[in-house]
Amino acid sequence: MFDSKPSLDKTAISQLFTQARSQNGWRRQRVSDETLHALWDILKFGPTSANCSPGRFVFITSDAAKQKLRPALSGGNLDKTMSAPVCAIIAWDPAFYDKLPVLFPHTDARPWFTGSESVAHETAFRNGTLMGGYLMLAARALGLDVGPMSGFDVGMVEEAFLVERGWKANFLCNIGYGDPEKLFDRLPRLRFDEACAIL
Repeated sequence: MFDSKPSLDKTAISQLFTQARSQNGWRRQRVSDETLHALWDILKFGPTSANCSPGRFVFITSDAAKQKLRPALSGGNLDKTMSAPVCAIIAWDPAFYDKLPVLFPHTDARPWFTGSESVAHETAFRNGTLMGGYLMLAARALGLDVGPMSGFDVGMVEEAFLVERGWKANFLCNIGYGDPEKLFDRLPRLRFDEACAIL
């Protein structure tokens, strides 16, 4: 028999979920490149189908890169993104399967995806989105705050930051140290019986 793993304590669960908040404003505290590397070194271990790992991340930190991003942002996301230490573009790689010989070496998995554009697209988008979720949890685990966003022009973001790599944009996520004075009141959540079923 295997021993069960212990549950995380309430402090850890609070930091990751129950007391964590999506941020609307940021303290003037830099996020180091070393922290962004540590973030990747945690999130990359989150599970994906056939270890396909199609998520790709562009961390916008410089003033020049933020100005390049500015025209793509909706009005409601502009100020909080310009003031955030980091804005991450959560993207996905349509040609993720080219990495499978390294990531999934025990069988030739490329034909599972190269034979169907729709299967490849669905796999890349779904698993890339999962990796975006892992990024947010990893950031919170490192003591950072996050603010995920839609509300941007996908085509402009891809043209400015992703087209040379062949990647596609999914969503944006500001990262840094949140300003509690800029938080809204916590919104309600659904009850178990409204969102779940046990069969």
